[in-house]
Amino acid sequence: MVVPKNVRIYHIVHISKLPAIIKEGFLVSDAEIQKRTIVGETIGMRRIKERRLSLPLSSCPGLKVGDCVPFYFCPRSPMLYVLNKDNSPDLEYHGGQEPIVHLAAYLKKAIEWASANKIRWAFTNSNAGSYYFEDYADIKNLDKIDWEAVKSTQWLERRDKKQAEFLVERFFSWDLFDEIGVYSIRQKQAVHTILGESQSLQNINVSVEKEWYY
Repeated sequence: MVVPKNVRIYHIVHISKLPAIIKEGFLVSDAEIQKRTIVGETIGMRRIKERRLSLPLSSCPGLKVGDCVPFYFCPRSPMLYVLNKDNSPDLEYHGGQEPIVHLAAYLKKAIEWASANKIRWAFTNSNAGSYYFEDYADIKNLDKIDWEAVKSTQWLERRDKKQAEFLVERFFSWDLFDEIGVYSIRQKQAVHTILGESQSLQNINVSVEKEWYY
């Protein structure tokens, strides 16, 4: 499978969590979140989050999926679809997709940062919240990802492959993000207000990206 140039990674989060993330300077893993109080709306499913805490990464001995900050290789993920439909019994969040923002960065820059700071990273070829995935810690294996599934907008039969993940141990620096994709002008204005209050607007483009949503 041909690997795209300048691969991007995306993390979705409720806008209410941005102030705390900016203040701390990092996104943190679910394992780290359990050690502290994080202000803001949680959008993930508790059952899956708990399962990820026990799923091992074979490419990083001793490291579990839940020990890592997760990213998709595409916006408009199947998880966002579930949040938008609000039809899963496992959901505790019921606020729809509009308040959810995409934080975007370059994969290469993220790996360089992690390596320089001796932080482990890995990626999977499918959903890391499932019991069946393969993981790698060498960029030479990026061709193991089904990139056609990742970029597909018709993913029902390829859902797990579309949810391939990039995982970073414990922390991911806020400074690595260069773009925030939002659902609407209202959300763009809200993000600008948050960034302005924290003086963190520099080097971050905030844009309405309707094609990243359902």
